[in-house]
Amino acid sequence: MTSFIQLLLAALRGSETNLTAGSINRALFLLAIPMILEMAMESLFAIADIFFVARIGTQAIATVGLTESLLTLVYAMAFGLSTAASALIARRVGETNARAAGLVVAQTILLSLLLAGLLGVSGFIGAKEGLQLMGGSTQLIAYGDHFTRWMFASTPAIILLHTLSGCLRGAGQAAKAMRSLWLANGVNIVLCPLLIFGWGPVPQLGVVGSAVATTIGRTAGVIYQLAVLSSQSNALQIQWRDFALVSPIIRHLLRLAAGATGQSLISSASWLLLTRLVARFGSEAVAGYTIALRILMFSLIPAWGVGSAAATLVGQNLGAGQLQRAERSVWRATGVNVVLLSLIGVLLYNRAEEIVRFFEHDPPVVVIASSCLRVLCLGYGAYAVNMVISGALNGAGDTRTPTWLNFICFWLVQIPLAYLLASLQWGPWGVFWCVPISEMLLALLAGWTFHRGRWKHSQV
Repeated sequence: MTSFIQLLLAALRGSETNLTAGSINRALFLLAIPMILEMAMESLFAIADIFFVARIGTQAIATVGLTESLLTLVYAMAFGLSTAASALIARRVGETNARAAGLVVAQTILLSLLLAGLLGVSGFIGAKEGLQLMGGSTQLIAYGDHFTRWMFASTPAIILLHTLSGCLRGAGQAAKAMRSLWLANGVNIVLCPLLIFGWGPVPQLGVVGSAVATTIGRTAGVIYQLAVLSSQSNALQIQWRDFALVSPIIRHLLRLAAGATGQSLISSASWLLLTRLVARFGSEAVAGYTIALRILMFSLIPAWGVGSAAATLVGQNLGAGQLQRAERSVWRATGVNVVLLSLIGVLLYNRAEEIVRFFEHDPPVVVIASSCLRVLCLGYGAYAVNMVISGALNGAGDTRTPTWLNFICFWLVQIPLAYLLASLQWGPWGVFWCVPISEMLLALLAGWTFHRGRWKHSQV
């Protein structure tokens, strides 16, 4: 027990960054724990916002929901560039080339600011048109316009918070990435009710206060990340001259980011289309499906952490020329993830109704949500495999393969199958069942692709 606590404290301190030697299990644990906590903080960020916004009213909730949909491209780009930066930096760190890793960090910051400027200005100018496109009423557009503009104005903070976290994770400094999310979330939780409802000399800003609080919180997290990366004691060596544009690195980042962004957009679009299919069967079906889906996403947080840890291990070990260690790390992470998610899946399957009742008490919705959750639980082993294998391929710099696998399994199989099953008198359950089926197919294809080993020769 004492050794476990010591290992846990080491993971939270983040004192070890060289993951190319020693126990694979230890390296996996040291990376996965802070990554799991980082992603839990990211989920808490969204929960805290909607918790306080819900106290304002339905219009405020709808404004946040529509704006988040408009920001999908921003989040997808942030994920893509973060994945690209993490892969490149992990490879350079594995090669023990700290100067080259520092140069990648500087180029990532430049590219992040460029993309943030393009997306942020476009969204800020077209806020009203965007809300209208998403089906917002005239009253909602008039009410939520300022909130949407604020959120798009915060695009630099959104993208940098993601990409700098990717830089830190690639360098093996997952604990520092975790702390930046703790700071951002802590500031947001304190400021959100203060700015929404007002207090003393602080004016009541309503839903706009949520946007301001979120922006300040994310900016605080970014400032912390920049301070860590620029510190003289940091292993990454960044110099001012590194901030001059280096075209080959920018092109490389864009090439890798394009694949990772595609993965995010394909996945997001498939969930959106499935929701549209479920909507054909009424509001109770949509409510049940939404609740089950949120429980699913939250329960997958530990698996996301393990998958991200596998990505860093692969990148650093490939950089060090240790191909077999890289492969063993992935299969070890896959085994851990399958056991972990299977246990979570069994728990959710057996306690589905009790868990759903935390969110909803309407009997028809509870029945649909609990049934949907039990169907989704059947795919937990497949989710575990997919998260690790996709993370490993991305970490190796092969972002195109997971993109194509997602396209085949989600758009060519999942969506047509959902439409077919829903049309064969299966109702919404036809849509529910297509999720674990497509995930199982993806797991088989991903495992076969990884076993072939072409990822070992990816040039990064």
